[in-house]
Amino acid sequence: MTSRKLDVFNHFFPEAYYRKMLEIAPSHKDMGKRIRNIPLLHDLDGRLRVMDVFGDGYQQILSLPSPPIEVIAGPREAVELARIANDGLADLVRRHPDRFPAFVASLPMNAPDAAIDEAQRAIGELGACGVQVFSNVNGAPLTSPELLPLFDVMAQYDRPIWIHPARGADVADYKTEQSSLFEIWWTFGWPYETSVAMARIVFAGLFDTHPNLKIITHHMGGMIPYFEGRVGHGWDQLGTRSSDVDYKAILAKLERRPIDYFRLFYADTALFGAAAGTACGLSFFGVDRVLFASDTPFEPQPGVYIRETMDVIDRLAISDAERARIYAGNALALLKLT
Repeated sequence: MTSRKLDVFNHFFPEAYYRKMLEIAPSHKDMGKRIRNIPLLHDLDGRLRVMDVFGDGYQQILSLPSPPIEVIAGPREAVELARIANDGLADLVRRHPDRFPAFVASLPMNAPDAAIDEAQRAIGELGACGVQVFSNVNGAPLTSPELLPLFDVMAQYDRPIWIHPARGADVADYKTEQSSLFEIWWTFGWPYETSVAMARIVFAGLFDTHPNLKIITHHMGGMIPYFEGRVGHGWDQLGTRSSDVDYKAILAKLERRPIDYFRLFYADTALFGAAAGTACGLSFFGVDRVLFASDTPFEPQPGVYIRETMDVIDRLAISDAERARIYAGNALALLKLT
């Protein structure tokens, strides 16, 4: 059994960022309410105590949680918040390299030019191992023309992009209603958001433009593994169901089948202990593109997601060498860590 376990998708607020965020958006709804009631999102001592339970081999790659910076702040304040967040996470990595080997930079996506500048600063000066974006930017797709240069930059750096889902209760379940009920916006909305963002990236041809593009999707690639048949044979027939758009022309421009592009994404194991979902995702993406992640600290009790995720990985019908790649080997290579 491997001793090193590198958790690539978990969340933490540096103290200065947390204070500034509460100053700017003290009553943000939905995920804003959620994060204000999770002390381990900003309590470093508490976070370290939870990590101690899992031994010296357990480490975390830190990133900000929801809500996206651009949701809680306008462009000018978003630029400031991103700098505060990245400086704070970089400082945590410097002070606790044995616990936090690296961090993922946050960007002010509602200020696209500044987002590029911050990505370059965070990677080039602060040592970020990649950047995190959300599945949409205030309702706009990640493939909007003004956002495409970010993919160019990350391909040049050969560093991964983490995609985190974003959706709120304001996206209704039905056209006749004003808001989503029963937190359906989160339970089913977030996997859908992830899947839509992945599809837009595929059909924008970004993997053809940047063959080395590396994108890590949260929660095992959303809906994609379970809907392998629809993604495969279904999208092979793209255009047969549409009357007003010539999708067949788009399909002809792609160098591969649509499903083959979806297998180029990386996916994490943050499925809250769902064994069947983990096996399904592993079957779809393959051992070399699955990374250990827990989504800490959003669990009902501290450490539950870490423990249950490890239990699922330990019970997978794979070799110890493959298990070691999921736990740490894939991440070490992808993030260029030693």
